[in-house]
Parts: sequence; C-alpha cells; structure tokens
Amino acid sequence: MDHHDIKVLYEDNHVLVAVKPQGVPSQSDVSGDGDMLSLMKEHVKEKYSKPGNVYLGLVHRLDRPTGGVMVFARTSKAAARLSEQIREGVFGKKYLAVLSARPGEKRARLTHWLMKDPSVNTVRVVPMTTEGAKKAVLDYNVIEEREEEGLYLADIKLYTGRSHQIRVQMATIGCPVYGDIRYGKDQPYGHLALWSYDLSFRHPTTDKRMIFRVFPPEEYPWSVFNLERHIGIVRPSD
Repeated sequence: MDHHDIKVLYEDNHVLVAVKPQGVPSQSDVSGDGDMLSLMKEHVKEKYSKPGNVYLGLVHRLDRPTGGVMVFARTSKAAARLSEQIREGVFGKKYLAVLSARPGEKRARLTHWLMKDPSVNTVRVVPMTTEGAKKAVLDYNVIEEREEEGLYLADIKLYTGRSHQIRVQMATIGCPVYGDIRYGKDQPYGHLALWSYDLSFRHPTTDKRMIFRVFPPEEYPWSVFNLERHIGIVRPSD
C-alpha cells in the first residue's frame, strides 16, 4: 500500500483528515508495515513538493484492525490545540460496531478499569485499585437488530481512548464485536466489524466546528444494516 491508496477527506495548512483502512497501523510498529502517519507524510511531501522531513502530528490513534476517519495536525500549534480538545472532551469520536450478541440494555454507559499487557498486546478488565489501571468510559446504543443473523448494530461514543477499549468493554458484557477473535469466542475470521465513522473537532485556527462521517466497507456484516439511515449521509457512488 502507498499513500495514493488512502482517501483524503479534507486538508488545509493546519489539518489533514483521512480514512484509515483496516489492518493499517496508525503509526510505525515492529511489523514494519506501512502506517498511516508515514503514508500521510508521503502524501504531503508529494502534493506540496516539500523537501526534507515533513511535519505531521499524530494526535489520536485507531487500533490496527479498526478503520475509519482520523485527523492529523500539519503544524505543532495545531497538534497542541487538538490535543487540548481531546483532554477537554471537545474532540468527538463515534464508532459503529456490529455485536455478536444483544446487550441486556439497549443503551448504557460502561465504565471499566483496563490494564494492557504489551508482551502479548492484550487488554483486560481489572479492579479499580490495580496499580497502573486506566479508567475507560463509553456509551453504547443498539440502533438496529438483525435477529435472523444474530447481529446487532451499536453506535458507540468514546469518552476515553484506551487501547482495544471498545472490544474489551463490549466483550466483558458478553457482546463481543463481530470478527474479534482475540476477545470474542467462536468469532469468524475476517475484518473486525468496528469502524470510526464520525469525528468532530474545532478547527485549531478558525475554531469552526468540523464534522466528518464515513461509511464502513461494503461487506458482510455491515451489508445487512441500513447504514445510510443511521449515519445520516448517502454512501458515495465511487
């Protein structure tokens, strides 16, 4: 994959918004595979004929199996202001997830304390008093059910951005994300049905509210749901 394969939704002198494909790391890791930060730097370097190293700030991340919309900062000032929005809760992140079981409550807030084991790249729920544990909070809302398929579409809003957060929290209540072979039992191999579809923030220089929404891939299990109705936009014909 090269940067020409990445869809850029918006760019100006301060920010760049693009769609991360599933399976692509947000930043370089031990795999050595092409990552979003490096690919977007190549995009900026080529498009604007930038010599030498290109600055691009990574202000938030998506887990490798998760795809969807991301914003990058093109200046250090923009990076600082976007990071401040994340700390203050102004930066909005919403996901769609296909769940393999129906939650006991159609909508709820989940609060857990999580601990990551970097040696095996897994996260688990631990008691609040565990040293090094990090608080994880999200709201979920089941917005469409496909009983015949045993699939449930959830709209999820994150309040914290912990590694594997949605996957671990939903699995903990017995509703793993479809395709999550790490945290779910008897899940099919294939793409993880978790997608960052809605990203909102205030432009770092104009303060204008920016909202970006993107569709998940046109594949099963997404294809069984009425996504246009839930996302509120029409799927692009291209």
